[in-house]
Amino acid sequence: MDALPPPHDLPYWLRLSLTPHLGVHAYALLKAFGLPRDIFAQPTARLLAVVPPAMAETLHRPPSSDIVQAIETTQVWLRHADRHIVTLADPTYPPALLTLPDPPLLLYVRGHLPTLQRAALAIVGARSATADGLDNARAFARTLAGSGWCVVSGLAQGIDAAAHGGAIEAGPQAAGTIAVMGTGVDLVYPARHRKLADAIAAHGALISELPLGSGPRKHHFPRRNRLIAGLSQGVLVVEAAVQSGSLITARLAADAGREVFAIPGSIHSPLARGCHVLIRQGAKLVETAEDILEELRAPDLFGRADRLVDARRTRIVEIGIDAQTDNVADGAENGDRRAVRSVKAPIDARSATRTDRADPLLAALGFDPVSIETLAARTGLDAASLSAQLITLELAGHVHALPGDRYQRRARR
Repeated sequence: MDALPPPHDLPYWLRLSLTPHLGVHAYALLKAFGLPRDIFAQPTARLLAVVPPAMAETLHRPPSSDIVQAIETTQVWLRHADRHIVTLADPTYPPALLTLPDPPLLLYVRGHLPTLQRAALAIVGARSATADGLDNARAFARTLAGSGWCVVSGLAQGIDAAAHGGAIEAGPQAAGTIAVMGTGVDLVYPARHRKLADAIAAHGALISELPLGSGPRKHHFPRRNRLIAGLSQGVLVVEAAVQSGSLITARLAADAGREVFAIPGSIHSPLARGCHVLIRQGAKLVETAEDILEELRAPDLFGRADRLVDARRTRIVEIGIDAQTDNVADGAENGDRRAVRSVKAPIDARSATRTDRADPLLAALGFDPVSIETLAARTGLDAASLSAQLITLELAGHVHALPGDRYQRRARR
């Protein structure tokens, strides 16, 4: 099959999100041409002003049979009442994610869309948590959800599952919970959490930026962690080893201007050391959920909603979509008045082929501390692509972050 389903917006959003190796080029295209349907209507010559030649050819050609099949499968999946897709142009898109330099083009959602608009706090930690850690996660989540804060976590074993469970225990009048998944939203990983996933959908939402059917690949989880941090006003780390995804989530939150909280533990516990590292780096030490509630004012749901709507309009216009009318944004030939300030288009056409190859970036790092700017000059990659790759390398233990937004290659023993 070589044609898209009937011409309405969603198939075009899906096609854009499914286009291989598009990356941050997507934001440059939205800025230049407006909505996805307008991007795919452009002649190759106009696309070449924004993307490399191979990408322009891909966008100009009819979609592949694999993409058409994925779109059709998604439309069938959407026939259930609790299944949704929220695009950047939708008013139900989580406003907090618009502060990210690379907000997802769309989110697959199972559950209640209003949950995405709530003030949120993330609770993360070790998969192999102690009994005390599980009890703490559950108790903090129950109190926070009951106090109006939606609890965000990653559906993993250990602290994540306890946090979701505690938020659910707070009852139907509480703020609920959001699980950000490292798989497609139609899959549950680990499989033992299927009942928990059903309960989350009933009391909140399961979300993913990954296409349906996406399995639990290692590189999916740093992407998930950035969304956990992006959705939340603060991140609480309950238990964590020194090298863990939880610490990366906390660092992403701090880099985005969110609050970071950590629960201290025994100096003899390996799962307390990550929290102690965060506290030494400036995270707020907390012993009860009330410590967090005192630090953060109670969520002003009505006033906050107005402010977030204003912020959303500003950010959507920066990206290039008219949030109120869905009109096409001014293109590059019309003075480029809607400049993207926090999302930069790649200037090196080779970046699309380098994204998945870690070795060249490790070579560029050398063994001395380097800044993002230096790495960008050495590799030709843009800041967003570099950050994504560095997070993956940090999670794998190849590099570590230093103060001043610098990175250093970790010596191998």
